[in-house]
Amino acid sequence: MARWWRSFKFAWHGLKIMISSERNFRIHLCFALAVILFAGFYGLSRTLWIALLLVIALILALEIFNAAIERLVDMLAPKTHNFAKEIKDLLAGMVLLVAGFAVVIGLIIFWK
Repeated sequence: MARWWRSFKFAWHGLKIMISSERNFRIHLCFALAVILFAGFYGLSRTLWIALLLVIALILALEIFNAAIERLVDMLAPKTHNFAKEIKDLLAGMVLLVAGFAVVIGLIIFWK
C-alpha cells in the first residue's frame, strides 16, 4: 500500500508541474471544465458523456506527453538543432490535430 501511495504522490506531483508550468495545459483544463459544465446542462446520454470524457482525457494526456518529450529534447539537444525544433513542432502538431478533432466531436455532440 505504501508503494502505491508513493506512486500516486509522484503522479500528483507531475500534474502539479503541468498546471504550474504549462500554459497550454491550463488552457485545455479551462476548456475541459467549460465543456463539462455545458454538457451537464445539456443532458447528454451516458454514451456521449463517455465519449466526451475520453476526448478530454486524450487531449490532456497528449499535452503531458508533449511537455515531457519537449523537456527531453531540450535536455538532449540544448543548442537549437534542426531535428529538435522539428520534434517540438511535430508534437505541437499532434496536440493541435487532436484538439481540432475534439472541436468537431463537440460540434457533433452539441449541435442539434
